[in-house]
Amino acid sequence: MTATGPTGRQDGFTLIEVLVAFVIAMLALGVAYRGMLDGIAATQLSNRMQEAVSRAQSHLAAVGHGMQIGPLEQDGDDGSDFHWHVRIAPEQATSSSAAPGLVLYQVQVTESWSDPATESGQRSVMLRTRRLGIRAPGP
Repeated sequence: MTATGPTGRQDGFTLIEVLVAFVIAMLALGVAYRGMLDGIAATQLSNRMQEAVSRAQSHLAAVGHGMQIGPLEQDGDDGSDFHWHVRIAPEQATSSSAAPGLVLYQVQVTESWSDPATESGQRSVMLRTRRLGIRAPGP
């Protein structure tokens, strides 16, 4: 027997009201769960990017200190699924007033790693700078 209130309507919830409340609760939990997963993925990507930038800065700092400043292209593995590439090339001369024997070099360091979440399966960070060096002997 169902109790009725002073207005004549039934007290309590019907099955449909309970199901609707359950569906709304599940949708809210699903959205919260997805947001949590997206946050974790973004944190992991941020950590990998930060590590890649740090490794690239280390390679950039080695140019001129242990690595000659001159035309060069070199690469290798950094461990932890990171791969580095250093490219040093002479800057195109725009002025003839440059000091004799010196040349401005474009230095580019790329740190890359695999990431299955991307279309290409790779992510990379590239740092560029210019360094002054001695002109390479040539013809």
